[in-house]
Amino acid sequence: MANLFPETEDVVWEDATEPETYEGSGAVFGRSWKFDFDAGEFVMSPTRKMAAADEKEAWVLWCEKAVRTPRYRHLIYSRDYGSELEELIGSGGRAIQESEIRRMVSETLLADARTQSVDQFVFDWEGETCRFTCRITNIRDEEAVLEGSVG
Repeated sequence: MANLFPETEDVVWEDATEPETYEGSGAVFGRSWKFDFDAGEFVMSPTRKMAAADEKEAWVLWCEKAVRTPRYRHLIYSRDYGSELEELIGSGGRAIQESEIRRMVSETLLADARTQSVDQFVFDWEGETCRFTCRITNIRDEEAVLEGSVG
Protein backbone atom coordinates (compact mmCIF):
# COMPACT_ATOMS: atom_id res chain seq x y z
CA MET A 1 0.00 0.00 0.00
CA ALA A 2 1.28 3.48 -0.82
CA ASN A 3 2.39 5.73 2.00
CA LEU A 4 -0.16 8.45 2.79
CA PHE A 5 2.66 10.79 3.80
CA PRO A 6 5.44 10.21 1.29
CA GLU A 7 8.76 11.93 1.79
CA THR A 8 10.44 13.28 -1.30
CA GLU A 9 13.18 15.83 -1.70
CA ASP A 10 10.65 18.67 -1.97
CA VAL A 11 8.30 17.48 0.84
CA VAL A 12 9.64 16.48 4.24
CA TRP A 13 7.24 16.05 7.16
CA GLU A 14 8.48 17.51 10.43
CA ASP A 15 8.20 15.27 13.46
CA ALA A 16 5.67 16.62 15.91
CA THR A 17 7.08 17.32 19.34
CA GLU A 18 5.50 15.47 22.21
CA PRO A 19 3.33 17.69 24.40
CA GLU A 20 4.68 18.31 27.88
CA THR A 21 2.88 16.42 30.64
CA TYR A 22 2.92 17.05 34.35
CA GLU A 23 3.47 14.07 36.64
CA GLY A 24 0.45 13.08 38.68
CA SER A 25 -1.80 15.85 37.37
CA GLY A 26 -2.81 14.35 34.04
CA ALA A 27 -2.31 17.81 32.52
CA VAL A 28 -1.10 17.95 28.95
CA PHE A 29 -0.09 21.23 27.40
CA GLY A 30 -0.20 21.30 23.64
CA ARG A 31 -0.56 23.74 20.79
CA SER A 32 -3.65 24.86 18.94
CA TRP A 33 -4.79 27.29 16.29
CA LYS A 34 -5.54 30.92 17.19
CA PHE A 35 -9.23 31.78 17.07
CA ASP A 36 -10.90 35.20 16.98
CA PHE A 37 -14.12 34.79 18.99
CA ASP A 38 -15.45 38.23 17.97
CA ALA A 39 -15.08 37.48 14.25
CA GLY A 40 -16.01 33.81 14.71
CA GLU A 41 -13.11 32.49 12.65
CA PHE A 42 -9.55 31.25 12.87
CA VAL A 43 -6.76 33.83 12.74
CA MET A 44 -4.79 33.72 9.51
CA SER A 45 -1.16 34.72 9.00
CA PRO A 46 -0.22 37.19 6.25
CA THR A 47 0.52 34.17 4.02
CA ARG A 48 -3.08 32.90 4.59
CA LYS A 49 -2.08 29.99 6.81
CA MET A 50 -3.78 29.38 10.13
CA ALA A 51 -1.77 31.03 12.92
CA ALA A 52 -0.54 28.68 15.65
CA ALA A 53 -1.03 29.38 19.34
CA ASP A 54 1.66 28.39 21.83
CA GLU A 55 0.90 26.21 24.85
CA LYS A 56 -0.26 29.04 27.12
CA GLU A 57 -2.37 30.66 24.38
CA ALA A 58 -3.92 27.28 23.58
CA TRP A 59 -4.92 26.86 27.24
CA VAL A 60 -6.42 30.38 27.36
CA LEU A 61 -8.34 29.68 24.13
CA TRP A 62 -9.63 26.44 25.64
CA CYS A 63 -10.80 28.35 28.73
CA GLU A 64 -12.62 30.99 26.70
CA LYS A 65 -14.27 28.41 24.46
CA ALA A 66 -15.34 26.27 27.43
CA VAL A 67 -17.02 29.27 29.09
CA ARG A 68 -18.74 30.30 25.83
CA THR A 69 -20.01 26.81 24.93
CA PRO A 70 -23.41 25.91 26.41
CA ARG A 71 -23.24 22.63 28.33
CA TYR A 72 -25.39 19.71 27.10
CA ARG A 73 -26.33 21.43 23.80
CA HIS A 74 -23.83 19.81 21.41
CA LEU A 75 -23.52 16.03 21.32
CA ILE A 76 -19.89 16.22 20.18
CA TYR A 77 -18.82 17.45 23.65
CA SER A 78 -18.83 15.37 26.82
CA ARG A 79 -21.30 16.24 29.56
CA ASP A 80 -18.38 17.74 31.51
CA TYR A 81 -17.59 20.38 28.86
CA GLY A 82 -19.10 23.84 28.67
CA SER A 83 -20.91 26.15 31.05
CA GLU A 84 -24.49 26.78 32.07
CA LEU A 85 -24.31 30.58 32.04
CA GLU A 86 -27.30 30.90 29.68
CA GLU A 87 -29.55 29.63 32.46
CA LEU A 88 -28.76 32.73 34.52
CA ILE A 89 -30.38 35.20 32.12
CA GLY A 90 -33.14 37.01 34.00
CA SER A 91 -32.92 34.85 37.13
CA GLY A 92 -32.58 36.33 40.61
CA GLY A 93 -30.92 39.52 41.72
CA ARG A 94 -27.50 40.77 40.76
CA ALA A 95 -25.77 39.40 43.86
CA ILE A 96 -27.17 35.91 43.18
CA GLN A 97 -26.18 36.06 39.51
CA GLU A 98 -22.63 37.20 40.36
CA SER A 99 -22.30 34.36 42.86
CA GLU A 100 -23.54 31.85 40.27
CA ILE A 101 -21.19 33.25 37.58
CA ARG A 102 -18.25 32.75 39.99
CA ARG A 103 -19.32 29.18 40.72
CA MET A 104 -20.15 28.16 37.14
CA VAL A 105 -17.04 29.66 35.55
CA SER A 106 -14.81 28.14 38.24
CA GLU A 107 -16.40 24.69 37.84
CA THR A 108 -16.09 24.88 34.06
CA LEU A 109 -12.41 25.83 34.06
CA LEU A 110 -11.25 23.69 36.97
CA ALA A 111 -12.53 20.61 35.11
CA ASP A 112 -9.30 20.87 33.07
CA ALA A 113 -6.19 19.53 34.82
CA ARG A 114 -4.13 22.46 33.47
CA THR A 115 -6.15 25.03 35.44
CA GLN A 116 -4.94 25.70 38.97
CA SER A 117 -7.20 28.58 40.05
CA VAL A 118 -9.93 30.99 38.97
CA ASP A 119 -10.26 34.16 41.04
CA GLN A 120 -10.39 37.98 41.17
CA PHE A 121 -13.79 38.33 39.52
CA VAL A 122 -14.88 41.83 38.54
CA PHE A 123 -18.46 42.50 37.41
CA ASP A 124 -19.83 45.36 35.29
CA TRP A 125 -23.58 45.65 34.77
CA GLU A 126 -25.14 47.36 31.74
CA GLY A 127 -28.91 47.01 32.10
CA GLU A 128 -29.62 43.28 32.27
CA THR A 129 -26.21 42.31 30.83
CA CYS A 130 -23.40 41.37 33.20
CA ARG A 131 -19.87 41.57 31.84
CA PHE A 132 -17.21 39.92 33.96
CA THR A 133 -13.48 39.38 34.05
CA CYS A 134 -11.50 36.94 36.14
CA ARG A 135 -7.92 35.86 36.58
CA ILE A 136 -7.06 32.32 35.55
CA THR A 137 -3.85 30.58 36.60
CA ASN A 138 -2.50 27.31 35.24
CA ILE A 139 -0.35 24.74 37.02
CA ARG A 140 2.77 26.42 35.61
CA ASP A 141 1.77 29.61 37.50
CA GLU A 142 1.09 31.42 34.21
CA GLU A 143 -1.78 33.89 34.48
CA ALA A 144 -4.27 35.41 32.06
CA VAL A 145 -7.42 37.51 32.26
CA LEU A 146 -10.60 35.95 30.92
CA GLU A 147 -13.58 38.07 29.87
CA GLY A 148 -17.17 37.01 29.43
CA SER A 149 -20.76 38.17 29.61
CA VAL A 150 -24.20 36.93 30.55
CA GLY A 151 -27.44 38.38 29.23
